Amino acid sequence: MSYNTLSIINNSSSFKTNNNSQVGLGFNGDEGFLKYLRAIQKFAILSKEEEEYHAKNYYENKDNLSAKILVESHLRLVVKIAHRFKNYGLPVVDLVSEGNLGLIQALKKFQPQKGFRFSTYAMWWIRAFIQDFVLRSWSLVKIGTTTAQKKLFFNLHKIKKKLGLNNSNFANNQALSEENIVKIAQTLNVKSEEVKDMDSRLNQADYSINHQINNGENDNIEVGELIPCDQKNQEQIAIEGQDYKLKKQIFTQAFAKLNQREQDIIQKRQLSEESSTLEDLSKFYKISRERIRQIEENAIKKIKKEIAEILQKKIS
Repeated sequence: MSYNTLSIINNSSSFKTNNNSQVGLGFNGDEGFLKYLRAIQKFAILSKEEEEYHAKNYYENKDNLSAKILVESHLRLVVKIAHRFKNYGLPVVDLVSEGNLGLIQALKKFQPQKGFRFSTYAMWWIRAFIQDFVLRSWSLVKIGTTTAQKKLFFNLHKIKKKLGLNNSNFANNQALSEENIVKIAQTLNVKSEEVKDMDSRLNQADYSINHQINNGENDNIEVGELIPCDQKNQEQIAIEGQDYKLKKQIFTQAFAKLNQREQDIIQKRQLSEESSTLEDLSKFYKISRERIRQIEENAIKKIKKEIAEILQKKIS
C-alpha cells in the first residue's frame, strides 16, 4: 500500500513500516499497543540536517515520502510525552492516540522558514492535544475553565508529589495543610483559596446519578430521580404551541388593517432579520426619514389598537 500524506493529515490513517508491517496512528487493546511500541522502535531518529531537509521538502513540495519520514521518526517522542500524563488516571493508549493527532497537526502547521526545529514545534502540539484530551476526560465541574484552574490542574499533582503528599493515583490523596496551601499558591502565583478549591475538587470522586439511595420509606431510588427536569413536558409544549398559534393569528388580523405602504415599512423595519434603515426607506418612497419614522410609529399604534379590540371581542 502506498503512503498518502493527505490520508494521514485528514483521516489519521495507517501507514507501513520499512519492513511492510502496517503501523497505524491508532490502535486497539493492550496487545495492539505493544505491537505498536515494538514497531515504532524500528524508525530511525533523524539528525538535525535530515529533519530540516524533510521538513523543507514537505513544506515546499508536499513530498509524501518526507512527510512519512517526519511522522515515523517522531512517534517515539509522542509515547515519551504521553507517559508524563499517565498519573491522570487515563489509559496510556488513549494519551498516545491523542498525541499522534497533535503530531499530525504539527506536520500540517510547521513552517521551516521560521528557523525552529520540527521536533521542538511538534512537542508543543503533542502536549497541547494530550492536555486537551485530559481536560475533556475529567469532569468540568472538577477542573473549571479559567487559566488559573487549568494551571492548578496540571501542576498541583506535581507539586504535591515534591512535598511527599501524593499517593500513586491522581485523586484521593492526602489533604493539604494551610502551610502547604500557601507554599503551592506562591509557587504557582495563584490565590490560596484557588489551591484549596482545586485540591478539594480533585479529591472528590464522581457521583453517578444512577447511585441507589434510600428514600426513607424502605425503598431505594436513583439519585437521578431527585434531580428536577428543566425540560418542558408534552402538555406545556402543546399549550405554548396553541398560545403561539393564537398570537400569530391575532397579529395577522391586526397587520392586515394597515395599508400597503405601512405594511411594507413595518415588514422591512420590524419583521426582517436585516432591517432597513430610515435612509433606505426614505430614498425608496422619496419622502423624508422623519416621515418614515412617523409612518412606522403610527402603524405600530394601529396594530396595538387592533389587537386590543380583537382580544376584547374574544373575552366578551
